[in-house]
Amino acid sequence: MVAAFVTFQYGSDFNEAKVRKIAQEASGKFQGMPELRPKAFTVRPEARSATNVYVWESEDAAKAFFTEQLLERVTGLYGVRPTVELAQVAALVENC
Repeated sequence: MVAAFVTFQYGSDFNEAKVRKIAQEASGKFQGMPELRPKAFTVRPEARSATNVYVWESEDAAKAFFTEQLLERVTGLYGVRPTVELAQVAALVENC
């Protein structure tokens, strides 16, 4: 499994309400997505940032999702271009 950390770093234009609204409106689009395990939308007002955390079944699935086209679309949505970092998942605990 692979985790993807997609971070949107803002300057003085950070708007927590806008980030939360984007998350609420987009969350349903990820339900039932093939090869996607959990996804979390996070916001850190003190750091003026938002990080979306995905856990994918494979690195190929993660890389196939994060296309240049997708990055351009979310840049328009969030107002800043994100950084994308991948990490191998050593263990995953799911308490559902």
